[in-house]
Amino acid sequence: MRRRLLTTAVSASVLFTMAACGGGGGGDTGGGGGGGGGEAAGKVGVILPDTESSVRWESADRPLLEAAFEEAGVEYDIQNAEGDAQRMATIAEQMITGGVTVLAIVNLDSASGAQIQQQAAQQGVQTIDYDRLTLGGQAEYYVSFDNTQVGRLQGEGLAQCLGEQPANIAFLNGSPDDNNATLFSEGAHEVLDAMTQYTQVAEQAVPGWDNQQAATIFEQMYTQNDGNIQGVLAANDGLANAVISVLARNNVAGQVPVTGQDATVEGLQNILAGSQCMTVYKPIAEEANALAELAIALINGEEGETNGEAEDPEGGRSVPAVLLDPVSVTRDNVKEVVDDGFVTAADLCTGEFAAACTELGIQ
Repeated sequence: MRRRLLTTAVSASVLFTMAACGGGGGGDTGGGGGGGGGEAAGKVGVILPDTESSVRWESADRPLLEAAFEEAGVEYDIQNAEGDAQRMATIAEQMITGGVTVLAIVNLDSASGAQIQQQAAQQGVQTIDYDRLTLGGQAEYYVSFDNTQVGRLQGEGLAQCLGEQPANIAFLNGSPDDNNATLFSEGAHEVLDAMTQYTQVAEQAVPGWDNQQAATIFEQMYTQNDGNIQGVLAANDGLANAVISVLARNNVAGQVPVTGQDATVEGLQNILAGSQCMTVYKPIAEEANALAELAIALINGEEGETNGEAEDPEGGRSVPAVLLDPVSVTRDNVKEVVDDGFVTAADLCTGEFAAACTELGIQ
């Protein structure tokens, strides 16, 4: 795997600083304020969505964003909405009152996100969509990965694990109010719909990316198909683990390929154990860097550097965007995620996974 670098002018020093702390975890979901040398005359607020849909928000995004803003000398406030749209609106109002000049959000749904952005615009605060595009919103920029490509990688990964033989496959999609989940599904279908050896026997979205609901939904799929499912397109590692728990209860974990996303420790361990086929790694350090770059540009009254556009059909506009490259990860290249500093060998190679790590040269 080669390092995907931004097309924006990201400094190497910031990237290396963030990669070094990528495995850190900040469980505090309250405010996290700080600032480096005060080089930029403005304040950035960031609202993360929750601690349930993925561990990435607190274990990766928070420390990486903190490092990026510290390095850039930007005053910042990072908080977590804990999956509550009203809590996010309250945090946004407090941040605006508290003097943020740029507000970045990972929306919980487009409707509530658009309301926050409208309120910010009325107060002269500029906004950035981080990771998820707010449909019908007013963000000046959008920073994310090519989410349709994420889905394509998942579809290609599942097909590679299944091979050419006929198979029944099920789709366990992300939250229906998350535009990213829609894009993941579109990319996966783009690949798998053309493969006539596969029969798509079930598909359902998981509200709020809730892993417990995912287990219930997949168990129903599995029962309704009398266990005749040979592959599962799961939208992220949390949903994948929910699927694997059901497969394990039916003594077929490891026999049914399951996809994932986010390259979490749990997901990578499932890959090492052979119960998960693949995951998609998104170098979040690059995403955090891109947000810092764009926030600084807005603070300084400048245009940010972008490499594409994202279509907002509800708002009838194209949003200038930084779209980054996701990476497919199988057992063969788990080591490169560790080498990249995203997870640590100490976290990954525990207990039963130590032997696999030794075999793959992970240390």
